[in-house]
Parts: sequence; structure tokens; C-alpha cells
Amino acid sequence: MDTQNLSAPSCAQPRIPRGITHINVRQTSRYTVIGNHLAQHRELSLLAIGLGAHIQSLPSGARVDIKSLTARFPEGETRIASALRELEAHGYLSRTRERLPSGQVVTHTVSYNQPRESAVQRARAALAGLRHPERARVDPLRPLRRDPILTRAQGAPDGPITCVEPSVGSPTARADSPVEPPTPPVGTPPAPAVPPPPSGETPAHTRHKPPLPTPQTPGPDGDRTAVDLLAGLHRYDPRLLLAERDVLRLAPAVTAWLERGPTPEAVRRALTADLPEPLRHPAALLAHRLTELLPPPLPATLPPAHRDPLQNCDGCDRAFRAPEPGHCRACRHRPRPEGAA
Repeated sequence: MDTQNLSAPSCAQPRIPRGITHINVRQTSRYTVIGNHLAQHRELSLLAIGLGAHIQSLPSGARVDIKSLTARFPEGETRIASALRELEAHGYLSRTRERLPSGQVVTHTVSYNQPRESAVQRARAALAGLRHPERARVDPLRPLRRDPILTRAQGAPDGPITCVEPSVGSPTARADSPVEPPTPPVGTPPAPAVPPPPSGETPAHTRHKPPLPTPQTPGPDGDRTAVDLLAGLHRYDPRLLLAERDVLRLAPAVTAWLERGPTPEAVRRALTADLPEPLRHPAALLAHRLTELLPPPLPATLPPAHRDPLQNCDGCDRAFRAPEPGHCRACRHRPRPEGAA
């Protein structure tokens, strides 16, 4: 027997020592040609690339709305919607809303196997023009506008990009050319300048503060009770320690509360309940509560009805009410005996 050659390889070595090896079979039916610009896109996510390939493989008229795609794939609505926005931003998809004659609004989706000029490319071109103004050219009849697809993809607010338009007489104006400020039309008087408010004057938005309530019948007893109530609030909460001038300023408002019926304890609870944290201006807070939480006045009390005095009946000695002494109702209606005068 011959000796086995130990230096011979055990099996054939692949041509490519590492990485993937393709075994391609020529497709004759049910296939879709997809460009490497989509399959190997550097900025699209894997979900967006796969979704773009799936959409390009569908026949015209197939439903590609978010709910249909969510029912087809295990991904949720949020990820599907994000992938669709990526495809829109890079020019592989466009979605427009159209109103049917019946009034129903539908979304018309167009898929591009060769991406059109994407919103990302337009944004990069605009950014390059801002960085290098000498390379930019501005068309006076076509101002720059923010692309709504890129706006939705990047989360920026909608709205046009402000662009300086050159004058009509210079169609070849450059983007870096100086722009003269617009001149007002002839004959239009300039708008008068609004003078600033004098120093120390209260601004307009702080002038209309509601005044503190005032008592209808001020008296020393009511003021004394109100002063004692305000001066003792710090016993219930140390933050409600008021200055003397604040106590004297708020005392008439407390007197107005007491005139409307609540007891001093009820007023104290209304002023000290649910205090904010932190409490920086206790006097201002008490003034606000005394003004905004003022209880309604008590209903007017009717005078007591007039009642006749009690009288003793002259016939039966029964007590009854009458303006003058005499007989009661029973004695007046009782039949008189015969022969009585």
C-alpha cells in the first residue's frame, strides 16, 4: 500500500477565505430588482431597508398603510411609521392626502425604485450654501421652503425657511449680496414711536388688580377682631408671620368677611388651608384669598310678623289672640239661649 500524502488539503478551500459566499440561482419568475443604493444604504435603518424592499415588491394598488403593514409584520405601529418616514426623507416614498368626490380623505402613496432628490440631500445642499455663500445661487422666483417630509423625519416644526429674495432688476443676484432694507411708500407717515412708561409707573398688565373687600359698617370691635386674627396666624403656621403694616392693611378685608356671617375660626381655616410650598409672600397670598374667596352676603332677614296679644274670653275664660278683649270664636258662634237679651 502507498503512504498517504499528509500535505494534501482535506477539502477544497473557498475562493474567499472569510466573509459571505453567495450561491446565486437565476430567477425566472416572482422576483424584484432592487438597487444596492437601497439594500446597502448607509443611513437607513435595517427596518426601513427591509420595508422599502417589501414595498417595491408589491403590485400596484396594494395597501401599504400603517395598519395593513402592522397586520402583516410583527413590528408595531410606531416602528412601522418611523420606517416610512425614513423612506420619505430619503426619497424612496411619497405620501399625499387626496379628497375623493364623496368627501373621504385617502392617502396616495408612490414608491420610487430610484430615489428622487431626497429632502436630506436638499437640506445638505442648503447647509452647504450657508457655509459657502460664494457657491450658492438664489432663484428669485423660487424661494427656499422647508420640506414637510424632512420636517416630520427630524421632528422640526413646520413652516417655510425664510429666504432673502433679490431685487427684481437683478436676476443674477448672489446669496451673499447685501440687501437694502425696504423703503416705506411715499406719502405714508411713519408710525409714531410708543413712549416708554415713566419710571415708577405700574405696567398696564398689573394695573387692574381687584381691590381688597371693604366692610359696610366699620367699627372698632370688628377691626380689633380682624387684627387679632391676622396677628395670630403664625401660631398655626410660622410662615404666616405678618408685618404690622400688612396686618393693618388686611384687617378691613377680614372685617368684611366677618360681616357676611362666617366665624373667626372659619375665616382662619380659609386663610391657612392648603398653603403652597414654598411660601415666599404670605401677605400677598392672604390678600389674594381674601379677595377671591369672599363669601356671599347673608340673605336679608324679614321683620317678624305682627302677632296680636293674648286675651281671656269673657264667656268661657279661654285664652285667644285678639287686638281687643271680648269673646273667642267659639263663643261668638255659639247659639244664644232663648230670652237672652
